[in-house]
Amino acid sequence: MVVISLLNRELRLICRQPGDVVNSLAFFSVVVALFPLALGAQSHVLQQAAPGLVWVAALLAMLLSLDGLFRADFEDGSLEQWMLSSHSMLVLVLVKVTAHWICSGLAMVVVAPVLALMLGLPPHCFGALLLSLLLGTPVLILLGAIGAALTVGLRRGGLLLGLMILPLYVPVLILGSGALQAALQGLPVVGYLLWLSCLTALAMTLAPFAIAAALSINVAE
Repeated sequence: MVVISLLNRELRLICRQPGDVVNSLAFFSVVVALFPLALGAQSHVLQQAAPGLVWVAALLAMLLSLDGLFRADFEDGSLEQWMLSSHSMLVLVLVKVTAHWICSGLAMVVVAPVLALMLGLPPHCFGALLLSLLLGTPVLILLGAIGAALTVGLRRGGLLLGLMILPLYVPVLILGSGALQAALQGLPVVGYLLWLSCLTALAMTLAPFAIAAALSINVAE
């Protein structure tokens, strides 16, 4: 199938130049690892701060990897070929974002339990942690991809990307950290996860159209 072949191509390209993905994952790990050193070894202090720390670190790490999401394709003319291709621009955008999520968002989900242990989170919180990251990281990438598509033609668009996208990340940050905080206190987390699911469905439905439109505008200029 065309989608599978395109996805394989994107994954191979990321594997050949893994800098952005590795940097974001290393940033996520280092930021979380530094907080126990800064806050001390008191487990109750780390546990109370852990939900916000994990999600702020994930948010910033995801944002770090998004600036170059479409830049290489823009500079080498691949975006123009996308526009001239017989395939739908939406399919190409979804393939690009999916490949990026597999290599960055899914990698964060895998390492999150290890980092959670460093913050003193009990094992019964791991389910809420993994589910919230699985539902929240696609939203972070899709929203960030909109900003990356809007700033792809700018040489130094990283700061502008952050200023545009960070306010949109607030609902995901609140729900994701809220789910982890509820799990830590032994409260139900289903409500938080359902709201995150709604945001994920909404982002997957609407964001590709915005990304494709932003890329079309930049290529046409």
